[in-house]
Amino acid sequence: MTLRPVVLDHARLIDGTGAAPVPDAVLVVEGTRIRWCGPAALLPDDPDLRSAARIDLGGRTVCPGFIDTHVHFALPGPAGDPALGAAEPVTYRTLKVLERLRTTLHNGVTTARDLMGLDAGFRRAVAERRVPGPRLLVAVAMLSQTAGHADFRLPGGVDGLAAAVAFPGSPSGIVDTVDDIRTRVRALVAAGADCVKLATSGGVTSPHDRPEWLGLRPELVRAAVEEAEAYGGLRVAVHAIGEPGIAAAVRAGVHSVEHGYALTDELRAEMAERGQFLVPTLLETMAEPDPARVGPHIHAKAVHWHRVAQEAFARSVQAGVPVAMGTDAGLTAPHGQNLRELGLMVRFGGMTPLQAIRAATADAARVCGVDDLTGTLAAGMAADLVVCGVDPLTDLDGLAGPSHIHAVVKDGRLAVDRVGVLAAAGLPDLTPVTPE
Repeated sequence: MTLRPVVLDHARLIDGTGAAPVPDAVLVVEGTRIRWCGPAALLPDDPDLRSAARIDLGGRTVCPGFIDTHVHFALPGPAGDPALGAAEPVTYRTLKVLERLRTTLHNGVTTARDLMGLDAGFRRAVAERRVPGPRLLVAVAMLSQTAGHADFRLPGGVDGLAAAVAFPGSPSGIVDTVDDIRTRVRALVAAGADCVKLATSGGVTSPHDRPEWLGLRPELVRAAVEEAEAYGGLRVAVHAIGEPGIAAAVRAGVHSVEHGYALTDELRAEMAERGQFLVPTLLETMAEPDPARVGPHIHAKAVHWHRVAQEAFARSVQAGVPVAMGTDAGLTAPHGQNLRELGLMVRFGGMTPLQAIRAATADAARVCGVDDLTGTLAAGMAADLVVCGVDPLTDLDGLAGPSHIHAVVKDGRLAVDRVGVLAAAGLPDLTPVTPE
């Protein structure tokens, strides 16, 4: 069935490129794509558009669908305990993931990169509209050495990471030699991974290491980058908190440094020169874990490194390091509150609201390798739209409230319409397909 164009009128357009808003704009949605957008005065005099459904947005701001480049849908966030996964059937854990996907989409994120925990089946189910959720890219697993950030094996024999997030058939994350990592990257490619996730430093939550310790050694990182490049140029994202781990990642040529709390001015300059992205995950630093739940050792790590992260981010912005939005939602950050990260980038980094929005749209799309599809509002791009109930340039924090996300459109389909603003548009619903 050919879908007729829908004209969204009287919109204030923020296109994701960092350009100033267009105060009286029109967007034309046709099928899954944007047919035209720009100032109302320049709308083509097209017979198709004269007879199209015309929706008055009443001056509401329209942004591109937001992109979270660092999520963990298999983890529960502060609402649950990952360790309980050991006592849960995989089917039950899967059903909880589906609710997190729906909540995240309805709150404005139309594309998300899951950096450990989901397999390619979730991506396929979302793409086929069997379940509602953001467009997914998946890393499947995270790779580290024994006693590194991917090693949650406990003295009693339980693998805490596998109990929390692994689904049957997921490749192991433990690699200790160059041959190991080459083979494992190939296994991830075979499992359908869209990107490769490495850990070159210890972590806050991992039991055997510390963030200031070096994780995967430089030769292993270089091997992983080489393999990823050989398999279609897959992006390599690297968990790196302390300076040794960040240096190993940056100098091996990775695409993005996740966290990057202990960046030095020298490393910032190198990242800026190479165009390597920082994903600061500030939202993850806002919650102080309960010491009774995580233990005093992990609590102390969190308190220290979260403060370092918040104090260091502005220097990275000032140094010209490219920034993309990522939240680490699922760890300590809750699912569905992803857009809180926008206000935090302004608060801690001194970014302007337009810069923060670009980090969550056009630049996030570049990190994920989907900038030819989404991330900006322009003719030919996917019709991924967020209709805002507040002006994000004066109340960016307001986007974190679901009531201020008036409507979300993904691939030209209506995901949620909280105030009925698009009720008469005739857009198809983003509902599951009819079961076979």
